[in-house]
Amino acid sequence: MEKRNRVVIPALIATTLKELQRMLEKVDAFADRIQLDIMDGRFVPSTSLPFSLPQLRRPERFEAHLMVADPDPWIKANAAQVGTVIPHLEISGDIQTTLWLIRSLGKRVALAINPETPCDRLLPFLDQLDQVLIMTVNPGFYGSPLLPETLEKVRELRHLRPRLDIEVDGGINPQTIRSAYEAGANLLVSGSYLLLAEDISLNMKTLRELVAADI
Repeated sequence: MEKRNRVVIPALIATTLKELQRMLEKVDAFADRIQLDIMDGRFVPSTSLPFSLPQLRRPERFEAHLMVADPDPWIKANAAQVGTVIPHLEISGDIQTTLWLIRSLGKRVALAINPETPCDRLLPFLDQLDQVLIMTVNPGFYGSPLLPETLEKVRELRHLRPRLDIEVDGGINPQTIRSAYEAGANLLVSGSYLLLAEDISLNMKTLRELVAADI
């Protein structure tokens, strides 16, 4: 992996626009990319951001992780506010149509898979994807510990696609980030370790240093 592709990404789970704004103020100055977690209470038990996003500064650096049962209405309403759209492979609808929709709107196309979903279910779609998000926890909450067995899927996918952006999300902290990186992830999402910290910038610096060089 090229060094420039190693990115630590804060994940924002907000339930109101005011809460989202507070979180953005915390990470805006030092985050190269920011993940917005969108949850509908159906695909996952939790709910988050309102349906319509506000105008975001530098929208190209945002990615929307859509933990929703029907992503297409959200994409049509909000894609202009983000650079990357990440629906889940496990939705009951036609995922191929959703991927075409994302691409037609000029966005980076990604897919997320839950811990129980095998990597081979991604195979029909890999040539269409800019990025894959492998959930390293069951989605929907801050603070769950990383499931070590999910890193085998990272290794498998990195072997299949050496140049693909592979993202992990869940339980990423100083004790786990090196394992995730060494398995093959180059985009590393951290939620509670960053957003619940007293000094987010210090915690971000810690994570970045752990993947800044091959040690």
